[in-house]
Amino acid sequence: MSLPIIAIASLLIFLAAIARGYSGFGFSLLAITSLSLVLKPAEIVPSIFMLEIAASLHLLPGIWREVHWRSLVPLIAGCLVATPFGVMLLASAPPAPMQLALSIFVLIATYLLWRGFALNRIPGTAGALAAGAAAGFGNGAFGIAGPPVILFYFSSPAGHAMGRASLIAFFLATDLIGLPLLAREGLVTADAFYRAVIFLVPLISGVWLGARGFKTADPVRFRQIVLILLAFLAILIAGKALSVLLA
Repeated sequence: MSLPIIAIASLLIFLAAIARGYSGFGFSLLAITSLSLVLKPAEIVPSIFMLEIAASLHLLPGIWREVHWRSLVPLIAGCLVATPFGVMLLASAPPAPMQLALSIFVLIATYLLWRGFALNRIPGTAGALAAGAAAGFGNGAFGIAGPPVILFYFSSPAGHAMGRASLIAFFLATDLIGLPLLAREGLVTADAFYRAVIFLVPLISGVWLGARGFKTADPVRFRQIVLILLAFLAILIAGKALSVLLA
């Protein structure tokens, strides 16, 4: 990578890391989408997985007690079970139509949440398994696991700190599962590690800044920002899908 590309990529990583530190999600999609303007996806995706793990480990000590473990365990279990089925679909069907359908669903759900829709309680084991399965299926089919789990927590009465902490722990688990799969495909190379090391400083700086902003965030304002970010990510997903469908 040339110095100008490193500078641009570092800025993009820093901005995506702010969103991750503040909300607990969004880093991978924001980083991969923006970095694809200057780098090939195969060059950056393994590095992003490494950076995601580093971000989660950086945040984990401060949020450990806030994690809703009762729901997190079945979420991860559902994700593990459904991911291979998503991979099977990826091998037999184009992902773009499913990405577009997912983005439309997320936008409708985000709108309903903005208008005040909320569950009376955090869903039980069956609900968590279903949300985790949806996340795993999406992750296997087109590499997007976040929306079902984000909606799971932020449509429930879980506190904003609990929802954010649980998302951080969930994505740490999925990244630890996903990185060995990338390694099996020969994508975790010395170059990927080298790029992750280069971007480590902007990552940690952005995560720190975002987490600092969360500490003083008003819960209502935090929920609004989360929904705006979720809608923005859904629009990014739709844009990527449409670019493929209209090509």
